[in-house]
Amino acid sequence: MPSPALYDFTARDGVRHTVWRVPDPAPYVEAFTGVPCAYIADGHHRSASAWRAAERRRAENPRHRGDEEYNWFLAVLFPAGQVRILPYNRVVTDLGGLSAREVLERLGSVGRLSPAENPVPPRAGSFCVYLDGRWHLLELAEATIDRGDPVGSLDVSLLQERVLAPVLGIGDQRTDKRIDFVGGIRGTRELKARVDTGEMALAVSMCPITVEQLMAVSDAGRILPPKTTWFEPKLLSGLFVHRLD
Repeated sequence: MPSPALYDFTARDGVRHTVWRVPDPAPYVEAFTGVPCAYIADGHHRSASAWRAAERRRAENPRHRGDEEYNWFLAVLFPAGQVRILPYNRVVTDLGGLSAREVLERLGSVGRLSPAENPVPPRAGSFCVYLDGRWHLLELAEATIDRGDPVGSLDVSLLQERVLAPVLGIGDQRTDKRIDFVGGIRGTRELKARVDTGEMALAVSMCPITVEQLMAVSDAGRILPPKTTWFEPKLLSGLFVHRLD
């Protein structure tokens, strides 16, 4: 009989977590020798930070052996066919001194702007913008998108370069406090509610990045822009703790 689970419970979000201890890791280690590579679907910048921290500790440790705890960090692996990447939507606190009409006029110069029948964009290269109590569909001309650039062709990059920076004056999404990010699992109702309450002035519903796009960025030796992926389901923090020392 299998040993009892260490954890077996359903979290508040409805996701069930069941965890077993593996008595002999050797078969799993052997099985992964046939896997040529693994891609990071979420936590790119945290992974890079962990690598830099480990590199620094290796340099500071004259007795480095390679089996120290700082050489490792926690991760969860999923088969590519089971990965579910949701969009990472945007909300903006103000219109940068512009009126709603002026913003819409500028958006109309960026691409084709029309009333949105659905708050979810129909394809990559398009966005649904909630402003002034209505959803608007912004469609970029495909001919203006360089699909040969795995990072520049991502919707998060296009939105930043063509809308957030030139229209709303948001230069750096990492540091600008005027922008916030809403995981796609919350749906477009969350976007609409945050604008309707006056908390935010504008919301953008986006298409999720595909697994193929994620792999193309990695294969090119590039890093995804911040807040590109929202990965579900997520493991709860604290189920596992990795001690560096």
